[in-house]
Amino acid sequence: MTFVLEKPISARVIRSDAEAIAIAQELADEFEKDASERDRQRKLPYAEVQKLSQSGLLAITVPKEYGGAGVSNVTLVNVLKILSEGDSSLGQIPQNHLYSVEALRIDGTEDQKRFFFDLILKGMRFGNAFSERGTKNVQDIKTRLTRNGSDYVLNGQKFYSTGALFAHWIPVLCLMDVNGEDKPAIAHLERDSEGVTIIDDWSCFGQKGTGSGTTIFENAKVEAQHILPHYPAFERPTTMGAFSQVMHAAVDVGIAGGALRDAIRFVRANPRPWIDAGTEHAYEDPLLIHRFGEMTLKLHAAEAILQRSGEFLDRAFADMNAENCAAASIAVAEAKAISEEAAIFITNSLFEMAGTKSTMGELNLDRHWRNARAHTVHDPSRWKFYAIGNYYLNNINPPRHGYI
Repeated sequence: MTFVLEKPISARVIRSDAEAIAIAQELADEFEKDASERDRQRKLPYAEVQKLSQSGLLAITVPKEYGGAGVSNVTLVNVLKILSEGDSSLGQIPQNHLYSVEALRIDGTEDQKRFFFDLILKGMRFGNAFSERGTKNVQDIKTRLTRNGSDYVLNGQKFYSTGALFAHWIPVLCLMDVNGEDKPAIAHLERDSEGVTIIDDWSCFGQKGTGSGTTIFENAKVEAQHILPHYPAFERPTTMGAFSQVMHAAVDVGIAGGALRDAIRFVRANPRPWIDAGTEHAYEDPLLIHRFGEMTLKLHAAEAILQRSGEFLDRAFADMNAENCAAASIAVAEAKAISEEAAIFITNSLFEMAGTKSTMGELNLDRHWRNARAHTVHDPSRWKFYAIGNYYLNNINPPRHGYI
């Protein structure tokens, strides 16, 4: 597919948390209208991503001292939850962009911060080229930076490159030599750089609009000032991993909320009851009412724990010590685990409560379950439960990496 990437003419600069929430809700309401059709046709949301850029939402975590809003993590997770209720692909695409902003915030040089934060405030987008397929595990990275004069060249192949198709810049997780030892770094390349190939080959049954396919780097030049050492973020207490994870939890809670919304709409609009209910309308069926109570309770519990995890992150941001960072990681692990349970339970219950008609292809209600199932396998929740139990039972802090 050939697509000319449009650069934002201008982007709004959001100044407050309340403004960010209001804009997110406005966009989510708009994105919801055609979300089903985009999913059905696998129509990539280029125009919608452009609106995200112009809205200023992709710059809300830029610190105030660099011209951004520097919103709280509580606000951030609510923004992503709201967007995901409208269209979960458009809720997920900002995740990797915002991760890169955070990596720059905690470890970037002053020159890097000024350069990239200015681009972001103007509406430029970061994509993602972190994950690789076929390696020993997710931390086994083969993509490598090699010195070439005063700069570097990058070689490697990535998959799950969420947002790269829509990005102006692509942050790439790679290895570089640091005093004779391979260390992780993030190399930033403009997406139209020579040696960069982005392939639209994402074939997942869910989250179809994220464009999370292949990106190839063949002797792609990287300027030295565009390389961010990433290993320091995990060699000292930081919230880097928890920050990454809490955004995934927010997407899952948003998927759950969107599915519950559509389940309620469907049952109210199609009120034929089951024969044993003894009621005139399905929404008067006591067993159906009970299940909707369960669905709502699971959603509200996930929302509350997500909010709590944002509060723990805010506390750690204010005082980034080992104790606060570990507590934030565990709070986020709790949010990630319960958000997965809520998303799977609600998207599955939708069909049980709405009945056979709800499975018709033209309604496309199965997109909620497909999106939930696809996104929740990003990383296994069983290890979240392990980390939570080990923390509270044995007073053992979670490991330092990008998945907790």
